[in-house]
Amino acid sequence: MFDLERWQEIFDTLRKNKLRTFLTGLSVASGIFILVILLGFGQGMRNGIAHEFEQDASTSVWVWPGTTAKEYKGLNPGRNIQLRNENYENWEQIGGPRIEYSSTRNFVGGVNVTYGNEALVYGIQGVNDEFQFIDNAQMAEGRFINYNDLAGTAKVAVIGLKIRKDVFGDLDSPVGTNIDISGIPFKIIGVFKEQKEREEERIYIPMNTAQKVFNGGDRINNMAYTLPPAETFDQAVAEAVAFKDELRTYLQQVHTVAPDDTSAIQVWSALEEARRYYSLTGNIKLFFWFVGICTIIAGVVGVSNIMLIVVKERTREIGIRKALGAKPWSIVGMILHEAIFVTSISGFLGLIFSMGLLELLGPHIEVDYIMNPSVNLNVALSTVFVLIAAGTIAGFFPAWRAANIQVINALRDE
Repeated sequence: MFDLERWQEIFDTLRKNKLRTFLTGLSVASGIFILVILLGFGQGMRNGIAHEFEQDASTSVWVWPGTTAKEYKGLNPGRNIQLRNENYENWEQIGGPRIEYSSTRNFVGGVNVTYGNEALVYGIQGVNDEFQFIDNAQMAEGRFINYNDLAGTAKVAVIGLKIRKDVFGDLDSPVGTNIDISGIPFKIIGVFKEQKEREEERIYIPMNTAQKVFNGGDRINNMAYTLPPAETFDQAVAEAVAFKDELRTYLQQVHTVAPDDTSAIQVWSALEEARRYYSLTGNIKLFFWFVGICTIIAGVVGVSNIMLIVVKERTREIGIRKALGAKPWSIVGMILHEAIFVTSISGFLGLIFSMGLLELLGPHIEVDYIMNPSVNLNVALSTVFVLIAAGTIAGFFPAWRAANIQVINALRDE
């Protein structure tokens, strides 16, 4: 039942001790504020990492050659490994149904790219038709390289959106327009866009064309694969690790590389890398919880200490109340109400300020591996209710002490 006199008494007590009440509330509010902000940045790190891995397919596996670091079967270290078409084609047969998409890639160097009289300084890469799905390239205009382009060694090109803006400006569409690569006309058949603008400074041409027209022979710079989705994240990681290890073993055997020579064949798995980052962010999030909870505990201890001071200051008043017939639980309720009120108001104010700050500034925060810090409202509310429960416990012990004061001792208190 609502007791108006009780609330008037609480407000009167708070008004008489404004500074003390403010400092107590500030310690509690800051605890919630710090915890929510830390949790927000913990989620922001996960968002940022997820965004970084969205640039390529989440199940992608990339392979590129290196230099041997160990002697093996009479061959000296320091050999440069060169991947070739047969490596890619043979692994396609070995990998079989475990492969969703696959592509080779060549970096075409030593060429001049022009559009009209304008020289274009952009990277040219030879790729297969499935590279679009591995690199998560979205088509803004036209189409990507297809099977017929590869089979016919077509002289076609797909350009990035940034190139389209920088070079072609207000032109309705560059699709169908020619660019010259070392004097050879290539027809633009599409414009792709990526998560990051710097990834759009590329020109893709068919892999066969890159090898035959620009003296690439059967050499390739790297190979890329994606694996079919798995039922769980852990299963997907396990399958990616197994695929990665088998692929490295195959290439080591083909190129006569020591099994423990990890520098000769580099294999990178997006899922395995993501697991490392998510594990790291999980540990950081646990640390944030620890720091935030310790801050809240400090605030709760402050509430308990203030209630002890309140009990000390009101000892004579409590003695008079008991002499007039006040029950112990009414004394406990009087002290608890004040503790719960201060804790609740302070906790919700800390929550409102922290959530408001994240809502206002969060969408604009985009730094490396941190993106849009945010906190689930249910989690934030739960922390406040836990804080209120802790404040209740913190206030109970001073309240219980007040309820057990001997009347005669209380009346003698000065």
